[in-house]
Amino acid sequence: MTQTKMIIDADTGIDDAIAILYGLKSPKIQMEGITTVFGNIAVEQATENTLRIVKLAGRENEVPVSEGASRPLTRELLGFSTHVHGENGIGDVELPATSQKKIDGPAADFIIRKAEELRGELVIVAMGRLTNIAHALQKDPTLPSKVKHLYIMGGAVNVPGNVTPVSEANIWGDPEAADLVIQSGMAITLVGLDVTMKTMLRQSHLDSLQRLSKPENLPIADFMNRSMQYYFDFYREVNAFRECAPMHDPLTVLIAVEPGVVRTQSMHLSVECEGKHCVGMTVADQRRKPSVGSPVQVCVDVDADQAIDLLLEVFI
Repeated sequence: MTQTKMIIDADTGIDDAIAILYGLKSPKIQMEGITTVFGNIAVEQATENTLRIVKLAGRENEVPVSEGASRPLTRELLGFSTHVHGENGIGDVELPATSQKKIDGPAADFIIRKAEELRGELVIVAMGRLTNIAHALQKDPTLPSKVKHLYIMGGAVNVPGNVTPVSEANIWGDPEAADLVIQSGMAITLVGLDVTMKTMLRQSHLDSLQRLSKPENLPIADFMNRSMQYYFDFYREVNAFRECAPMHDPLTVLIAVEPGVVRTQSMHLSVECEGKHCVGMTVADQRRKPSVGSPVQVCVDVDADQAIDLLLEVFI
């Protein structure tokens, strides 16, 4: 089996953690490294969470973790999403400490180095603010020619936003970085709220996982069950969901190796960086002859049941 050579870029919260665990366990993925960014939590906490998740997956000291941006590209940091992900970002679940340390140097340099080393083979899955990718592009404008594909968890094209009426959190959190990345010419698939809000992990799935997991994956099943309770509480309060929550980040990693679970449409996209109500909006020029923005593959539909089955399969 040919494995996808991947870097995950994450602001490691609850669903990021599940996405990373999937990436580390999938036989279809060769994890080249994980980079961290501010977003759900401060970047330092995201790094610590990531290191502990790597240990939970049984990969301690095997997968490099590189710390990245602590604030947006140009604007002020507006705080974190602890009300969604808990004070520590992973539902306030305490995972065992690890002997692994982050590697030296910023995440942008790690991305550039890996892209050069794996010319044309590297897939990046960005699950947080796009600040690290933007920094890498500023340092190496030839990066788009070296990266095979970039999958972005972000945006809301034909559905409402989750931070403002039109803006999704990752894009809203650093719109200048997002627009720079989208206009870069890199091959991009946008995995936005159009599909992630349909892809629900339920308590019944977690109960089954705890019954069916391989023995070595039982600690993972236990962690997922405990951390998801915080996520379920948030989505019950905000969206009136009952014992379920959308798998934003896991779907994005999954699509990189299981593209058949979604239907995509090419659209010209740009990101609104100004305005009171629309900052962070992913604007699709859907006119017959689009002239604004750059072409991006936008996920417009998903086989949600199949996606969840494939996600959980790697732990069973």
